Amino acid sequence: MHRKPIAAAFSGLLALTVALPVLAADIDAFKGLSGKLDIAGGTAHIPVVQDIARQVSKANPAIRISVTGGGSGVGVQKVGEGLVDIGSTGRKVSAEEIARYQLKPFHFALDGVAVAVHPSNPVKDISLAQLRDVFSGKMTNWKALGGADAPIHLYGRDEASATREVFVGKVLGKDIAPAAKTTLVSSNGAAKSAIARDKGAIGYLGMGMLDQSIKPLSVDGHAPTQQNALSGDYPIVRGLYFNTKGEPAALPGAFLRYLKTNEGQAIIRSHGYIPAF
Repeated sequence: MHRKPIAAAFSGLLALTVALPVLAADIDAFKGLSGKLDIAGGTAHIPVVQDIARQVSKANPAIRISVTGGGSGVGVQKVGEGLVDIGSTGRKVSAEEIARYQLKPFHFALDGVAVAVHPSNPVKDISLAQLRDVFSGKMTNWKALGGADAPIHLYGRDEASATREVFVGKVLGKDIAPAAKTTLVSSNGAAKSAIARDKGAIGYLGMGMLDQSIKPLSVDGHAPTQQNALSGDYPIVRGLYFNTKGEPAALPGAFLRYLKTNEGQAIIRSHGYIPAF
């Protein structure tokens, strides 16, 4: 299979992030509605929601959409307790969570969890076995990976994060604990910022968050691209979900329907994700 170089893949993604036109037929999902739609949870969803909010506000100023992070666990709790209209998660909610909160999950996209380093790092590829050694604390020097003779600085997410859950599940499994000397950050954006300013850093974040400020690593020879995530070649992949408490009300329902439109899917793709429809 032919694969684009990473730089070319990034330039394609960046080109897609230009302002998108409001398509009347698509934005009609919100016609006649008004009020506030509150969304909270997984941070990977934030750029998608922000773009939709901008599109909706242009077409219907009577609607206001707000979004906050906190991680997937926060999304489940807040929507389950009625504190927000939609809880976003970077994983499928469990049967226990569905039963406890009467949640209705909506799978809207597929995302890869990328591994990234500082742009100056010469390492380009890492195997799953090496990742396991690095994030378990067994491998502690970049020299072992073909890099400089310098310590590896680990960055991870806290336990409320679905990005962490997917990464740990795919890389470390159930029987290996993450290294104690891991700096925990609160969001995908915080992970990107930390890696961008630390030459010894390695961390993980949602694939849609990648930009030129950090350098992604191929895993077992496969770059973290949409194409490789969809084909299954890239091994660290997860689903992205929006969840409502029971059947969605009018405004949350319109939001979920809009995601399925051509305009909604274009916004999803513009942030490096693959629409699930």
